[in-house]
Amino acid sequence: MRSTLLYRFLYVSKWSNQTWKPFFGRCQSDVLAFVSTSRLHLNWSSRSCSEVRCSRSKYGFNLSPTKSNHPVPGEDTETLFQPRRAVILTKMTRYEYERKLCFAMTDSEFKEYLESKDSDYQGLLERHKNHYVALDVVRKELLKANIETRVVHRFELVQSVVDWADVVFTAGGDGTYLLAANKFINTSKPLIGINTDPDRSEGHLCLPKRDYAAIKFGDALKRLLAGDFGWKWRQRIQVTMSGRHINDDPIELHDQQLIFPEHRFTEHIAEDEQVRVLKQGNDEKLLYPKRTLPCLALNECFIGESLSSRVSYYEFSTDTLAKEKQKSSGVTVCTGTGSSSWHFHINHLSIFSVKKVLSIANEVSGCNYPSQNQEMAETIMNKFNSSLRFDPSEPLMAYTIRDPIRNAVFNVECTSGFAKKITIRSRMWDACLVIDGGMSFKFNDGAVATFEIADNNALRTVTLD
Repeated sequence: MRSTLLYRFLYVSKWSNQTWKPFFGRCQSDVLAFVSTSRLHLNWSSRSCSEVRCSRSKYGFNLSPTKSNHPVPGEDTETLFQPRRAVILTKMTRYEYERKLCFAMTDSEFKEYLESKDSDYQGLLERHKNHYVALDVVRKELLKANIETRVVHRFELVQSVVDWADVVFTAGGDGTYLLAANKFINTSKPLIGINTDPDRSEGHLCLPKRDYAAIKFGDALKRLLAGDFGWKWRQRIQVTMSGRHINDDPIELHDQQLIFPEHRFTEHIAEDEQVRVLKQGNDEKLLYPKRTLPCLALNECFIGESLSSRVSYYEFSTDTLAKEKQKSSGVTVCTGTGSSSWHFHINHLSIFSVKKVLSIANEVSGCNYPSQNQEMAETIMNKFNSSLRFDPSEPLMAYTIRDPIRNAVFNVECTSGFAKKITIRSRMWDACLVIDGGMSFKFNDGAVATFEIADNNALRTVTLD
């Protein structure tokens, strides 16, 4: 553990700042020799390093996903934005959500109910009204530009609506954007996110909130119509699955509680589920054909037991890693878009960890690293954490094995890394494969999922940077 953590940030840091160079000197070669016996956290093993580029500078290493010269899907030589019809997908505010769950209550009963659980009724109502003020700004700006506009809610955004529009805007935050992206299959129409609550929502997938939040949408629209923008393509993950439940309808987690509130605490346990097989000698072949799932992951996929308290058991392999049986708290597989989201927060390094590892390095190597130097610790932390992110247009996936079990039987060598193809075979009883936190598919014993990226699945959006 000590050497692994040390390895993780020493290779990501360049150590080229002249202020720190005296702290290393003769100790650098000793430390590098010390850590060379360990496995690098991000797939430094010989089996998995083909998707990782390592170039040595004078005082250290840079670690980043391999950059390829792949053609950007649908790359345009000119930026032309002249839509005739636009759809705005509006988010469901927290006030609306609570009100739908309590649809049988009067307004006074509803207010009393919220206050009984210490919810800020007035705050919810105010933010609800602010959202619709912002939404109205977006709608009016589009109409002013002679663009026929329709406003729809989450249940109304069906494929025919997407087909009708030349462009779809989302009014909300990242969650609303992901909901809309799920409807964009086999289309190069642009999807543009507008942040309607910049004070409370980061809106990473939306236009920059500082300059182009919903209240300032007119400025953004002027740039779009003038061609003063760039096209941006975000790669998405395609999942092919085989197993008993491949033709089951997915559970829409966002909508389940609203449509079937009586099921919100239900646990669907299928301990007795088996996958039928046809035995031919020592070979076992699935009777179920493969199926490409009807949705694409813009952020990430999660694979694991439905109950987080249960251990997830599965077989894991990539295009550079041989098949390995693993037990953990599940697996995440993300795109470049998702690399700044869940993937980042699972793997990020804290200043406390940096200082702790530097202190341990001093003990075992005899060096005198400034383990309590705040500026140095922050720089190391930032360099490592920035290496976790990669460009949304890269046809590459990053995986993370969450809380892997390590003992005499199970030993996960590579807990995270990059891959172009990932295959997971379930050995679980009540597992799920969740796409972008919203669409859940059963993924029980014997089911196999393959994760890949294809350029023709990329999502078109815009950048105003």
